[in-house]
Amino acid sequence: MLKLGNRELEIPIIQGGMGVGVSLGNLAGTVAGCGAMGVISTVNAGYREDDFEKNPIQANVRALRQEIKKALDIAKGKGIVAINAMVAVNRYEESVKAAIDAGVQAVISGAGLPLALPKLTKGTECMAAPIVSSGKAASVICKNWDRKYGVAPDFVVIEGPEAGGHLGFSREQIENHTAKSVYDIFPEVKEAIEPYEEKYDREIPVFLAGGIFDGADMAKATDAGASGVQMATRFIATTECDASEEYKRVIVDASEDDVTIIKSPVGMPGRALLTPLIQKLQQGEKFAPKICNDCLKSCPHGTKTPYCISRALIEAVKGNVREGLFFCGSNVGKIKKIVSVRELIDEIVSEWRKSS
Repeated sequence: MLKLGNRELEIPIIQGGMGVGVSLGNLAGTVAGCGAMGVISTVNAGYREDDFEKNPIQANVRALRQEIKKALDIAKGKGIVAINAMVAVNRYEESVKAAIDAGVQAVISGAGLPLALPKLTKGTECMAAPIVSSGKAASVICKNWDRKYGVAPDFVVIEGPEAGGHLGFSREQIENHTAKSVYDIFPEVKEAIEPYEEKYDREIPVFLAGGIFDGADMAKATDAGASGVQMATRFIATTECDASEEYKRVIVDASEDDVTIIKSPVGMPGRALLTPLIQKLQQGEKFAPKICNDCLKSCPHGTKTPYCISRALIEAVKGNVREGLFFCGSNVGKIKKIVSVRELIDEIVSEWRKSS
């Protein structure tokens, strides 16, 4: 049993947050109900709301609250229900505040340095955890949190270069395989957080993410000293995942050759499937949005952006293969069938215990 804040995690697996709409209340609640940590992505959580086009801010906050309540109801007190909040989005603080008010038990935050996160979580029962891709980032965050707020992270997620979605490495590092592996980054992060473990007299658990596919990978991570792992793509191919059946089928049918690195309007590279949309973008076509939700801080917006990542992700979660953006991890080609969350977790845990 792993101690996290004022809660305990029976199974040290975090289901990674996946937006838009891939990991909402149903998936997160089911994962938590199995004793692990289920994560809701805050990014455009309200895309299905009737007023999303006219009032995206209100729709997203309303839906986020509803999805957290749904997850907590499904979990029935087991596991941990968390959100993944990207620093790169506008209204970051508003989403985090709404989630805490709705009873979320942890906030995991990346796509930028979550330097202001403790301002929102301090004094609540909600845990705060950064996603980092280097020891330097972990050091900067810990120093800032300690100096400004007198706190240290409740836990840390290290995301390596094999992860899906937005990546904390340059495109060249990823494509040339020169980026440090998550196992090489781990000792750097441990060294960075050690002074704060001593100062606050507690362990800061570290979870490894990116390229973690099965129980053998989980055993490699925990044998290296990690407290647990974060996995995302495998949870798409579950019956309880909030994405459409068409989306899940795209993931199951994908091969290793279908995976590519894209340039995101967020300003970071990302790993995704080579769908018709991505092929057209690589050929220089542009798809400026008709309506802009002003969701990203760094997006050039309007006609200046080559495509709207929110629209592309929404089309994907609906199952629109031609116009959708399907983020995925490097091991997506190994996924062969759709199973229940319980079956998936039981399989991973069984392999982990045999391999440890």
